[in-house]
This record gives sequence, C-alpha cells and structure tokens, in this order.
Amino acid sequence: MAEIQLRSLAHSYSKEPKGREDYAIRRMNHIWEQGGAYALLGPSGCGKSTLLNIISGLLSPSEGEVLFDGVKVNDIDTRDRNIAQVFQFPVVYDSMSVFDNLAFPLRNQNVSEIKVRKKVNEVAEILELEDLLKRKARNLTADEKQKVSMGRGLVRDDVSAILFDEPLTVIDPHLKWKLRRKLKQIHEQFNITMVYVTHDQLEASTFADKIAVMYEGQVVQFGTPRELFEKPAHTFVGYFIGSPGMNLIDVQRSERGVCFDGFELPLNEDLAKQLSSLESDNIKVGIRPEFICMQEQPVEGALPCDINHIEDLGTHKVLTLQLGNQVLKAIVGEDYEPDGLPLYACFPEQWLKLYVDEYLVEVQGSEQ
Repeated sequence: MAEIQLRSLAHSYSKEPKGREDYAIRRMNHIWEQGGAYALLGPSGCGKSTLLNIISGLLSPSEGEVLFDGVKVNDIDTRDRNIAQVFQFPVVYDSMSVFDNLAFPLRNQNVSEIKVRKKVNEVAEILELEDLLKRKARNLTADEKQKVSMGRGLVRDDVSAILFDEPLTVIDPHLKWKLRRKLKQIHEQFNITMVYVTHDQLEASTFADKIAVMYEGQVVQFGTPRELFEKPAHTFVGYFIGSPGMNLIDVQRSERGVCFDGFELPLNEDLAKQLSSLESDNIKVGIRPEFICMQEQPVEGALPCDINHIEDLGTHKVLTLQLGNQVLKAIVGEDYEPDGLPLYACFPEQWLKLYVDEYLVEVQGSEQ
C-alpha cells in the first residue's frame, strides 16, 4: 500500500508545447492517501488514462514528479513500482488455465508453490472463480476474463496500489453492479490503495470514498460523492454529476445581487460583497433540478415559469421549465400534477450557487 503524490505534474505529447491546449495533463498537485478507494472521473479525452499511465510508469511525465510514500519514482521502471494495473480489455494468457493465470505474478517472484496455491485459492474464492480454476482462459466469458485480470493484481502481497482503467467496459450491464460491489468488498478486506478510472458517475460513486473529477487535463474537484453533488466547485462538475445535471444560467450584476432576462436573484450580503471584489463578467448561477421548489401560488422570491414538458420516470418526474429565455430542469415527486398555469419556481438560497470564471464563489465560514 502506498500514498501516491503528484507534484507539479504536467504532460504534453508535443515535443515543444506552446500553450495550455498542447497539454494532455495541465500542471497539478494531488495526493491519494494510503489505503483509500478513489475514482478518477471525467469524459473521454480529459486525461484520465494518461494520468493513470504516468502513475504506473507506462508513460514518463513531461514535467513534475510522481512520489510513492514520499519517494520519487519517475525513473523507476514499471515492474519495480509494485503497481498492478487492470485495463479496459482483459489481459489474460489464453493458453493457460485460470489457476496458472492467477499464479503467474507469484511464480515470477519465485514464491513457493505452497504459498502460490494458498493465495490463488484465496483470491479465487473472493472473485467466485473456484469452479473455473482448471478451465483454459480462452474458454471464459468477457466478465470472467476481467475477474481473472483483476485477480492477478490481488494475489501479490507487495502491491503498492491497484489502478483500474475503465475495467467494466466489456462487462454485461446486469453484471456490472455485482463486480462493483465485489471490488468494494476487496478494498475493505485488503485495504489496498485503489484508483478507478471511469467516465460513469454511477461506477465512481458506488466504488470510491472520494472522487477526483477531471476536466481538460486538470482535477477541478476532489471530494465525496455528496460533496460533488451538493457543492460543485466548478461548473463542469455541476453539469457532469447528476442526471439531469445542474442548471446553469448566465447572469449579470444587479443592485441586489444578479439578474437575467428581467428576473433578479438577490444574494446575501457577504456573497454580494465577495462578487463585487471580482472583476470578471463571466458570472453564472447554478442550481440542481432536485433543489428547485415548485409553487402554484406566488410567494416571495418565486419566479413565474411555464412547463414545456413532463417526463415520468416512475419514481419521480422531470419537468422542463421555460423561465424567460432559459430552459431549466426540475425534479418533483411521482405524484406531482400541476394545477393549471402559471407556476412559480423558487431557488432556495442554500442551494443556489454562484460561479465566476466557472469556479464556485464561496464566503469564508459560509454555507454557500
């Protein structure tokens, strides 16, 4: 197990990068603590796999350092970093049995056959592979092969960390939940540092204690699933996390706070003061669909709106609202039935977030 630290790390595939657009990984500092279960979440092309390959040693960073337990490993070969990496597509030896596939890393280290058998049987039990140990790997299904691939990383006692690069892509959807649960169980049992790369927020949330959200080569927020949902630190996090994602509205400064399309949204005194100290005019407010309150009578702070569409998802409904020139989403209970028009939307102060240059504006000591 190891603490993994990235110090002033950056990477470009260009020999002579001229600007930020030439960097797959923009300069970052980040720490994954020893024994943690982490997810690296983001869309395709944001730099997730590049970062994972730098940690494992398959790729050398253009700039900065990778440290394991405080020791720089930039110049240490991949095989000497004691990292197990599970790739998107299973890597198994088809001509070998499942037992020999699992035993391969241990035999490479000249581990005694008694210990090999003990460790292989232990991991096979955890991954429910006991009945397949004698079968040739070529005869396995895709999910069985992926479990064998995972198992090869788990048999070693000296593993510093296990890195998973989109490991469930080839797995049938109805089996994914089972393997995610199994990975969580393995982490709790062995307390190994695990970093799980995915573009799927459900996979990230069900596996990880903390999630690093990547966007355009940077980690824009690192936090628990709840923190990412309730308090997105960047507009991309608000948009990417949640289904539907956060409503984001371009606004301008006003006397009492901010405004858009003739509507004014008051800000509390501390937040308004913080906004006045910032020069940028790239200002947005954000609120999640779950936190918009629908009213059928006008109340203080409520904004009149129309419903363009209602999507019934069984457990809840998603309303598409027309508010001025803005199209917003609101989530309501399954029994919600609008009683005529007009309707009114309320944005509770607790859940209305303010962003300048795409980053959350916070007041020290405030719940905003």
